Parts: sequence; C-alpha cells; structure tokens
Amino acid sequence: MKEQAALRAADELVTSGIRLGLGTGSTAVHVVRRVGARLAAGDIKGIRVFATSFQTELECEKLGIPHYGLNSPELSGGLDLTIDGADEIDTENRLIKGGGGALLIEKLAAYNSGRFAVVADEGKLVSRLGLRFPVPVEVIPESRLAVSRALEKLGAAVTLREALRKAGPVITEHGNLLLDIVFREAPDPEELEEYINRIPGVVENGFFTGPWGRRIRPRVYIGRSSGAVESRD
Repeated sequence: MKEQAALRAADELVTSGIRLGLGTGSTAVHVVRRVGARLAAGDIKGIRVFATSFQTELECEKLGIPHYGLNSPELSGGLDLTIDGADEIDTENRLIKGGGGALLIEKLAAYNSGRFAVVADEGKLVSRLGLRFPVPVEVIPESRLAVSRALEKLGAAVTLREALRKAGPVITEHGNLLLDIVFREAPDPEELEEYINRIPGVVENGFFTGPWGRRIRPRVYIGRSSGAVESRD
C-alpha cells in the first residue's frame, strides 16, 4: 500500500527541473527510489533535491540523485514540491509527523515548498490527531524536564523517546532530545502547533497544520488494501 501510493505521487508530481524535497521514513523511501529510477531512465532531468535526513541523503547518493543544502544557490531557501510520509492524517489532511525523528527538517522542507504531498497507507487515517500515535516534540537537552511539565499541564502524557540497540535516549541529527506526547482528549492541532513551539526550549513539534497561519494542506495519496490509490486535496 505504501509503495503504490509513493509510485503514483512520484509519477504524477515530479517533473524535470524542479526543486524537490524528499522526506524520511519507510514510505518516503519508495518515493526516493522512484525518483532515482525515473532519473536513470531519462524520464526526468535537471531536478535539484533537498533530503530531509541523513538516511535520505544516503539513499540519494546510492541512486545518483543530486542533492543540495537548502541554503545552496541551487535551492535558495525554497522548494517547488516536497513529498513525504506521515504518521497520522485526519479528515482535514492535517498531520502528525516525526516518528522517524526528522520532524525539524521535514517541517522546514514542507513549509518552504510551493506544493506539499503526503504518501501513506490507509492505516494512517484517523478522525482526530494525537490520541493514538504520539506527537513528537524536539527539545534542547537542558529543557527536558521544564518542557515536560508544561506539556503535562496541557493534558498530555509525556515520554522521553529511548533509543533501540543503544543505551539512553534518541538523539536527533541536531543533538536534541525527543519527547513523545499523547493526549487523553482530542486536541486542537492548529492551536497546539503554535502554542507548543512557544514553550522555551522547544525546537519543533510534530503537528503539521500549515505554515504561519496559512493553513496549507497537502495533497494526500492513500494506498488502500484493495490495491487502489486514493488522492485527496
């Protein structure tokens, strides 16, 4: 389901010459591989890619996809299109992202793109965000306890994300910690995205509702168990 959604998005949206943001995770990697295959076949040319994580950079290098920093002259701080995955998608195409720990750069890419698309399987669809899949909050290490207390006052259960096959917490690519929060009652994701980021010590959070009040929603490609792919704006 993930792969079918990714293939359709990459085929429909990626064209020659664009500045393209490529996301992180088990679904987004199918987009990266499709873009690489289309480049190798000569179907598309001249794209300039921004990778949202070290994992995605490595995949681009393996496939011969040219990638650049967002501050580079090739990208000049902006993108034409970003394609990424999601952990939860509600009925208004608002998202929770960051299960892979790359939420900061994923949001930087998404919110500086002319278009934003998300690929996912039908299991990611929910009626309300934040009740099942944890919302990640990236914090500087010194603020861990202070931010945890502030989030608990909002009615969230807070857990420090622990690493697998490594003793201790997950450390992001920018040297920060991740707090995973789950709400007992359905929150207002638009209000909380802005509010959480105002807590001192918070770097970014995993609600994706639109940049700076513009409320831009992504186009979502949903892979169904029937084999069909649903597209919704």
